[in-house]
Amino acid sequence: MAHDTPPRWDRKMQQRLVRGEAAALGELYDRFASLVHGLAHRVLEDEDAADGVTREVFAHIWENPDSFRPKEGPMRSWIAAVTRQHAVRRLRLRHGACGGPPELLEQRVRAASAAARADYIVSAMPASLRTALELAHRKRRTYQEAAEDLGVTADEARRRLRLGLQLLSTAAPLPPGGDSGSPGGPR
Repeated sequence: MAHDTPPRWDRKMQQRLVRGEAAALGELYDRFASLVHGLAHRVLEDEDAADGVTREVFAHIWENPDSFRPKEGPMRSWIAAVTRQHAVRRLRLRHGACGGPPELLEQRVRAASAAARADYIVSAMPASLRTALELAHRKRRTYQEAAEDLGVTADEARRRLRLGLQLLSTAAPLPPGGDSGSPGGPR
């Protein structure tokens, strides 16, 4: 996927943040703001609250770049975990200390996380894959009809649909206790 960040990039970005390079924070924001805002908005269902969480998350990253542990996963996952923590904290504050039954809160956050990951994946995938998926999903085109609309062979349309669906499958909800722990994992 075009926006997947290799571990080397993650380590270099962290080093730049630790050194206090404002440009690094800007690059990180450009790359991940849509993921952060999308996840926060899906959890909180409130544009202003999502904007606030987005600011909080990037402030947290700026102030705590050393809390990212490259060996424990990619920076994207760490940023998503930080976002979930901030969004869930706001959700609990909004709905009282308990925020409702813990199972319902967890279910809501997991569903919002999967949807935000899917949004991020679709927005980051090449336009050729995104267009093929949109034709198949939104316009209910078969792969043969999509091929005709795209001006490609049926095999190429099928390949684009398959690749797009493979990318989207990575957005499936994680098992309970999966990626929902603390950012950076246990110490």
